[in-house]
Amino acid sequence: MCSPRGSLTEPSLLTEGLLHELVSSIRGQVYQKSDPNFVEYTIMFNGNVETIGQVVVCPLDAEDVREIILFCRKHAFSPSVKAGGFGTAGWAVGGDIIIDLSKIADADIEPPNEESTFTSIRDMAPSNSKGKGKKPGVNAGKRRREDDDKLRTYQAASGTVAAFLRGPSRSDLPPPNLRRRLNESADGSHANASDTSVQLVQNIPTTSPGSDVDAPNVARRSNVESTPDGNIGSSNAPFNADPFGYLEDHNHSSYSGRSNFQSTSRTLYGSWGSGSNSTGSSVAITTAPTVLHSIPSQTQAIHTHAYVTFGAGMRQKEIDTFTANNPLRARSISGGQDTVPYHVPLCCGSPCRIFHYASGGFGFLGRLYGLSIDNLVEVEMVLADGRILIVNENEHSDLWWALRGAGPAFGIATRYKAKAFPIPVVFAGNLIYRFHKATAASLIKHFRDCIKNAPRELYANVLLTAGPAGKDSLVVVQMCYVGSREKGQEYLAALASWDGEKCLLNEVNEKSFLHQQDSVAQVLRGKAGRQWFIRSALITSLPDDIIHQTVLKFDDTPIGCTWLFELAGGAISDFEDTCVPKSQRETLFTVAALHQWDMGINDPRCITTAEDWIADTLKPVQTGGPFPSFLGRHEAPSRTISSFGSNWDRLKEIKKIYDPTNVFRNSLWPLDAEGNIVEASTHEPPTPSAAGTSFEVLLKE
Repeated sequence: MCSPRGSLTEPSLLTEGLLHELVSSIRGQVYQKSDPNFVEYTIMFNGNVETIGQVVVCPLDAEDVREIILFCRKHAFSPSVKAGGFGTAGWAVGGDIIIDLSKIADADIEPPNEESTFTSIRDMAPSNSKGKGKKPGVNAGKRRREDDDKLRTYQAASGTVAAFLRGPSRSDLPPPNLRRRLNESADGSHANASDTSVQLVQNIPTTSPGSDVDAPNVARRSNVESTPDGNIGSSNAPFNADPFGYLEDHNHSSYSGRSNFQSTSRTLYGSWGSGSNSTGSSVAITTAPTVLHSIPSQTQAIHTHAYVTFGAGMRQKEIDTFTANNPLRARSISGGQDTVPYHVPLCCGSPCRIFHYASGGFGFLGRLYGLSIDNLVEVEMVLADGRILIVNENEHSDLWWALRGAGPAFGIATRYKAKAFPIPVVFAGNLIYRFHKATAASLIKHFRDCIKNAPRELYANVLLTAGPAGKDSLVVVQMCYVGSREKGQEYLAALASWDGEKCLLNEVNEKSFLHQQDSVAQVLRGKAGRQWFIRSALITSLPDDIIHQTVLKFDDTPIGCTWLFELAGGAISDFEDTCVPKSQRETLFTVAALHQWDMGINDPRCITTAEDWIADTLKPVQTGGPFPSFLGRHEAPSRTISSFGSNWDRLKEIKKIYDPTNVFRNSLWPLDAEGNIVEASTHEPPTPSAAGTSFEVLLKE
């Protein structure tokens, strides 16, 4: 008889005797369903996921994890690994025994040693080795949830953007040509609205001290035209600002003042190649990722990279904060600071812990240094048979190849060691426009043409975001240039030269990388407890017809939908020694539909519009599946398999060696222990009855 989750047998019952055995075998805490901490530790960011596990275990180190896995195997319990709660598929809480890694949160940073290598994890102190043992678990889960909530505050990315997004409702602004309501008909019909083009000056309300708004009620004009004082846009960075000034600012406020950069020709983007034969306004930038482009002229980093060791329970934001607060020594040339912060290439900022680190990881540093998995140098890992291994390029090389891209299917990573790179400041931010069906395609094409031949130092995306209720839908162009303000301003001028609509806000300026990491999440405006549905793809080109179809389809999406085109390429294609294939790495864009909506709403378009856009509109330009870190809820097995392309057969063979009984089935792995393809429902938790929208719409084919 099969369980609701599709396992081969009914789950075992955790009796009092078995619970005592588990508790006595580890140093960490164990929480039963009757304990309030159980609820706090199993809450998922995605409200569409229902937890049906029997117990939560919070190990303190790899030895604890080993004992939990041996216990699960001995008594036929299914384990799942919770290293966050941000993943939409719900694998983290799909098991009988939920292993929450939040207590494994040590961190360390070191420069390369005399041999230009690093200290192995095996030679470092174990996690929580400073006399920590069992402690009362009263309110521990509540404190953990409160910490997560604090990390989901993104105003530090840009107080200007935060003020803009909470500004006046659209009823107080000139009427847009699009109205979005939750009760729109399923066929996507909309109320009539004006198509009048209006030059908008956005008034920003006064914000609290420490925000990066340069003055209350500042008029934000279009960045297409120069302002009366000869400046472009609203950059808050003074031309001669100390690039390390933010290190002394405990409130993490951005620079005040304005840039002296003036608007220039729209033909700038024609010269973005790295060669010396470019025409127009030449931008000569070396693209080799080992060159220290990000260091201002006043300071020279001593090391091209450093090594950061961190526990699997650390949130991504905590890693960024740790490295920013622990800068390494640098050579001071002109009397400035003599330290520089180093950062690990991670996904664009989110409050999740680092579970996704082993399944891809593409962010602002990806085009310059590769995916997160490309910068791993060592992993401490617990296998299905309870062994604790140190895995790197010289030890267990087959597992090293497989875990970088499909790690959650092969074991439980407890500690990582990764490269970090000197990033004192970046020139980054947002250009925000109102979404108009008649002009959005022109803006996307302008964006596409501008970033052709962009240097590796430049990250860029364009996203369409619908709502929220009572607000205009927006088109947001984001850029992050890892280098000097002077070079970054040239790229800004090219992107800002589009004159199809007035720009509502330009807040691109010099800021700390720590703040920039929050920028995508700030614009996305995601909230825990909502239902989430994600679909992603990798595309090889972005022709005009695909852009026009995308705009028309997006016009019919309900509020809470965000569609993203993210420039890929660069250093991502340099790496070939992981299970993510070359064909995926050489694509032009990563594309994602990120949909969120409130519990209880029954609108199939929250799901079908994402599916149709990815599976139908983008099909002619897709290659393989998405990066594994973008796999979402209820993915077809074929999509997961296609994420690994020609490497899939080798991946299956390695799975047979290291997890032959499929202990780690609560993961992205779409096969059972016999190697047969299984549907997503067999290794994902169910949807709560209060959700509203049914995933049965995915079964229409």
